[in-house]
Amino acid sequence: MYSFNSRVRYSELNHRKEILDCSSIINYFQDCSTFQSEDLDRGLAFLQAEHRVWMLGSWQLQIKKPAKLGDYITVGTWAYDFKGFYGYRNFIMKNESEEVLAVANSIWIYMDTLSGRPARIPSDYATTSGYGFEPAYPMEYTERKIDFPTDYETFEPFFVTKANIDSYHHVNNGQYVKLAEEYLPDDYIVQSMRVEYRSQATLGKVIIPLLSFHNNNYIISLADEQHNPYAIVEFSGRVC
Repeated sequence: MYSFNSRVRYSELNHRKEILDCSSIINYFQDCSTFQSEDLDRGLAFLQAEHRVWMLGSWQLQIKKPAKLGDYITVGTWAYDFKGFYGYRNFIMKNESEEVLAVANSIWIYMDTLSGRPARIPSDYATTSGYGFEPAYPMEYTERKIDFPTDYETFEPFFVTKANIDSYHHVNNGQYVKLAEEYLPDDYIVQSMRVEYRSQATLGKVIIPLLSFHNNNYIISLADEQHNPYAIVEFSGRVC
């Protein structure tokens, strides 16, 4: 497992200023996998030279215990399988007592930036000189695809701004989660989350939030003007 140590900052807390929200946890996890790639010399510069990019297909996050202001944490990640152009990666966050705070599963797609099509993952990525493999985390794995209900509420559209864009010139994976969190009630505590990424929103595009609520689950589609989703985010939790 690749890991780094950190401490929960005030600037990372949710609007109640109590705990890390989903988007902050996802940012830690994304940073961890990025750090690993950079340390393996397979980071942004390498991928750009090879005309390759890792596109995130989905997240599955489970929050087991809240991470609070000032907590010392360890964030870790490891690959557990490569299949064709798909990469499968787990993440974990622990406190200094080694208690598990959050775990996640993620599915990535290795893309050729010239053709815009998926590319086979090089065989050496699975070796000890590359990412290697470790056993998948023992969690209940859900389907990658999220079916969006036909009954939903439509909210005010908004434009993608520079603050939402990453180095690949589209809305960052974590930003979709942060945008979706805006439509959760203030007293709602998220216990798990799923995200399915469908297409890429770029600077200036219009996003229309669509929300459906069933069985205490909030499903939010961040969609284009034809209601085709860029990303679908499902939150499961409880009212505090």
